[in-house]
Amino acid sequence: MMKLDVREYAKRRRQLMELMSPNSIAIVPSAPVTVRNRDVEHPFRQDSDFYYLSGFAEEHAVLVLIPGREHGEYVLFCQEKIKEQEIWTGRRVGPEAAPEVLGCDDAFPISDIDDILPGLIEGKDRIYASLGVSPNFDNQLMQWVNHIKTQVRNGATPPHEFSALDHLLHDQRLIKSPAEIKVMQKAADISAEAHTRAMQMVKPGMFEFELEAEIMRTFMAAGSRWPAYPSIVGAGDNACILHYTHNNMAIKDGDLILIDAGCELDYYAADITRTFPANGKFSAEQKAMYQLVLDAQYAAIEQIKAGNHWNQPHEAAVRVLVEGLVQHGLLSGDVDELIENQEYRQFYMHKTGHWLGMDVHDVGEYRIGGEWRILEEGMVMTVEPGLYISPDDETVDAKWRGIGIRIEDDVVVTKSGCKVLTAAVVKEIDDIEALMAG
Repeated sequence: MMKLDVREYAKRRRQLMELMSPNSIAIVPSAPVTVRNRDVEHPFRQDSDFYYLSGFAEEHAVLVLIPGREHGEYVLFCQEKIKEQEIWTGRRVGPEAAPEVLGCDDAFPISDIDDILPGLIEGKDRIYASLGVSPNFDNQLMQWVNHIKTQVRNGATPPHEFSALDHLLHDQRLIKSPAEIKVMQKAADISAEAHTRAMQMVKPGMFEFELEAEIMRTFMAAGSRWPAYPSIVGAGDNACILHYTHNNMAIKDGDLILIDAGCELDYYAADITRTFPANGKFSAEQKAMYQLVLDAQYAAIEQIKAGNHWNQPHEAAVRVLVEGLVQHGLLSGDVDELIENQEYRQFYMHKTGHWLGMDVHDVGEYRIGGEWRILEEGMVMTVEPGLYISPDDETVDAKWRGIGIRIEDDVVVTKSGCKVLTAAVVKEIDDIEALMAG
């Protein structure tokens, strides 16, 4: 498992504090613990904003940044290191070791936060927080502010303004550092190996979840503890369901199999989709639609470069898809009019990509001031055109029905253009068939 250096987190905190207004404070809680059923909890996954600034994976913690504070700008509240509790739930860092391990200036027990944090908030003009994410934390924050208000007659000064932390932090997260891209490349390599293994082992008669199991095994064997999102393994008609995750059907001879799966490594996601024939050979119709989607993806990737805007890859992919659909008789009419009227959405109903990072659908605005965002070096995005021809679509020839195809790669904007992080897994028709032939 890869780990970023503590200096990377310190640099992020410094960058954020430089953007904060004078005499302000930022408060970021850890993710809540979520009950799965009765007294069983879901596996804990730290909040991405919290981890981005701290590298700290424990629950029941709050991070506080106070630019210009004389006794230290980075304060952490966390669970105490209590031996009896560690026997049940595992080892903790604890407030005593937190400054050395995590680089904070001060650390206090989370049980003392109601006594200490109002004093840190008092006198500040502005609080930066992500309100609306956790109602419980919002209530707690307002209780701290209201406590300060009760002390106004004694000279206390409550903050008079709340600002969205997301506005500053999420733009910062959008541009990946070289260290982040290195982790994302490793996550992409692990995920590519998992897709390769699925192509190599598939046989008609297997169940979709058997391929999912091999994907998970490959992730974990390479050091990734979790998938970045629930894996999609859709065979046959199931490939036409965009977010199919049941993965419980038998794979039939002649099926196309769509796998959308990526691992998470040190909180960074990979996101790959490949589509391949269960028996190792594309039919003529499958081959025609697959090549069309692949051509659309290549056209989109060509548009990824600094200075182009976010939607240019999508526009390029749509044009290739519509031209091909007209050529193969699935659409009829003028290509420009079909695009303008979005007639293609019968077969292609989603965008060609999304930001990628600590969240698989990562943070960052797609429009600025009503205009598509301009691409910059260090942005990472997916490129994932597809075609989904419903098995029940009687507007098209029966030979096309039930074909679902998506091809997705992870791409980083570079100084000279872009780099495909997920190139290690094949996607050309001949390469897929050769791999599957052994």
